[in-house]
Amino acid sequence: MTIKKVGVLGCGLMGSGIAQVAASAGFETVVREVSDDLIQRGFAGVEKSLAKFAEKGAITGEQQQEIHGRLSGTTTFEALADCDIIIEAIIENLEEKRKTYAELDRICKPETIFASNTSSISITEMMTATSPERQKRFIGMHFFNPVPLMKLVEVIRTILTDETIYEEAIEFGKQLGKTTVRTSDKTGFIVNRLLVPYMLDAIRALEEGVGSITDIDTAMKLGLGYPMGPFTLGDFVGLDTTYYIAEIMFNEFREKRFAPPPLLKRMVLAGLYGRKSGRGFYDYSTDPKNPTPMNLV
Repeated sequence: MTIKKVGVLGCGLMGSGIAQVAASAGFETVVREVSDDLIQRGFAGVEKSLAKFAEKGAITGEQQQEIHGRLSGTTTFEALADCDIIIEAIIENLEEKRKTYAELDRICKPETIFASNTSSISITEMMTATSPERQKRFIGMHFFNPVPLMKLVEVIRTILTDETIYEEAIEFGKQLGKTTVRTSDKTGFIVNRLLVPYMLDAIRALEEGVGSITDIDTAMKLGLGYPMGPFTLGDFVGLDTTYYIAEIMFNEFREKRFAPPPLLKRMVLAGLYGRKSGRGFYDYSTDPKNPTPMNLV
C-alpha cells in the first residue's frame, strides 16, 4: 500500500507539528480535534512555524501556500475514514486512547494503519481495543518536540505487527524527512528508557546536596556537551509529564531507577511544572530568557 492521505488525531503542540511535517512532505493531511476553536489554534501555530521557515529561506512563499492547501481540519472521525495512516497525538490517557481507536476501527477502511505518538503508554494495550486484523496494522511513531525541527522518530512494533506494515511505517517516517530508529513495545522505548533515569538521578543528586541546580546543569552541559542540563530540560518538557512517564515506567519495570523522587512529586503537587506554569526548577516569571533557580532544598 502507498500512503497518500494522512490523518492526525489532536491539534495541540505535537499533533499540529506532525500535521505540518506531513503536509510539508506532500501528503494530504486531515487533523481531527474536538472543536473548531482548537483546530484554529493549532493551525495558527503551524502558520507561525511556516512563516519562520519562509523568513529563513527554507521554503518559498509558494511552497508555504501549497502546504496550507494540503492541510484541513475536522471535528468528526468520519472525515478520517479514507486515510492511509492515522497518527494519534491526543491526551496521554489510556482509556481515552482505547475509546478513540475502537471508534476509528469501525469507521476506517481495513487498510488504514493506526499509529500512536505516545511517549510511554503501551502500544499493545491500545492495540487491543481494535479488531484482530487491525492489530496487525498497529504501530507506534514517537515524534519529538518541536516536531518540525527534531529529526528523530522512534517506530515501535508490537508482537503482532505485520512485518510489511512495519517496513512501510519506517519508509513513511523517512518520507517525512525524519531519521527513524526501530524499537519494540517496551515502556519508554529507547529515548525515555535512557533519558528518564538520568533526569531522576539529577533530582536525587540535588536532594542529596551533590550540587546546586545551576551547578548540575552547568556540569552536564560543559562536561558532556549536552545542549541543556537536566533541570532546564525537565522544565522544558514539563515536570508533570516527566513524573507521569516515570510513574508508568516504574509500574512496568518495578526498578528504583524509574521511581519518581519525592522532590519531583511535591513539585508537581505544588503546580511547579516548568516553563508552561512559569516556575519549575527555575523561575521564569520575571525574565523567561534568564530564569533564576528556585530554592527547593
